[in-house]
Amino acid sequence: MKRNHNKIGKQVIDLQIQSLKKLKKSIGKSFNDAVELISKCQSKVILCGVGKSGLIASKISATLSSVGIPSFTLSAVNSSHGDLGSISKKDILILISYSGNTEELRNIIQFANRNRIKLIGVMSKNNSLLSRNSNIKILIPEVKEAGYGIVPTSSTTAQLALGDALAISLMFLKKFSKMDFKKFHPSGNLGKKLRTVNDIMLKHNKIPFVYENSTIEKAIKIINSKKLGVVVVRNNKKETTGIFTDGDIKRTLQKKSNLKNLLIKSFMTKNPVSIHKDVLAAKAIGIMNEKKITSLCVYGTTNKKKTIGILHIHSVIDSEIL
Repeated sequence: MKRNHNKIGKQVIDLQIQSLKKLKKSIGKSFNDAVELISKCQSKVILCGVGKSGLIASKISATLSSVGIPSFTLSAVNSSHGDLGSISKKDILILISYSGNTEELRNIIQFANRNRIKLIGVMSKNNSLLSRNSNIKILIPEVKEAGYGIVPTSSTTAQLALGDALAISLMFLKKFSKMDFKKFHPSGNLGKKLRTVNDIMLKHNKIPFVYENSTIEKAIKIINSKKLGVVVVRNNKKETTGIFTDGDIKRTLQKKSNLKNLLIKSFMTKNPVSIHKDVLAAKAIGIMNEKKITSLCVYGTTNKKKTIGILHIHSVIDSEIL
């Protein structure tokens, strides 16, 4: 007999959707208090749970760390065999237990209370061991689990969503920006998406500069040596006045047969497209595509004419952002 697995899958997801709706309604003062307390933490945020809740604790801890809140997880079992020594009085503890009566957490709770360590409890039962001993009690709603009502599914989904809500609330409270986020994610797709023009532009002696009173012949030599197909033209004040590209060479040859004594300022492209060094590289690529150009002049101050770098299509390709 062929079974309809899709039906069961949808039922599981429906139960989780219901748990999230209940969780949303339950968000209140205790959640707000928890965000404020964590934001003032002078040390680390330590999370602990048992079983599936322990796995959720690890994920929440990783998310907190990624948004600038130093955090790690503690094993409930190992804490009774020496790991309590990793907790300092300036730390904040977040203990997660759906029932609130997980026996393995008892020693950690007693240690926190004895040493006046701030404790945030996440549980569903208000009169539980964890609830009675927490400084801040975040009650998640009691939900119906999938799989005969016994497999931790809806409850762990609620725990995970609550952790994400805490992390993002803290991110906005501490004004943690995209650029801050980038510092903690230098690799992978996130790191690539958050790279700025400054990260991949050519700098210093790699920029093909030429003075506007130079001859086209000299500009061609620089183009050939730098192998970028472009030179940045500037005046005696070192302000960018234009660019001169391979395309400009071709167009000039259509008008003049001898380029030897021609000054570049008479044939360059004036007012080249420029971009600030802190703009996301992905946005810069969009501008290059829209303008159908292969390079952008980069400035780092309010004076757009002071070129400090050049973003070239070769650099973009090498960065693997495309």
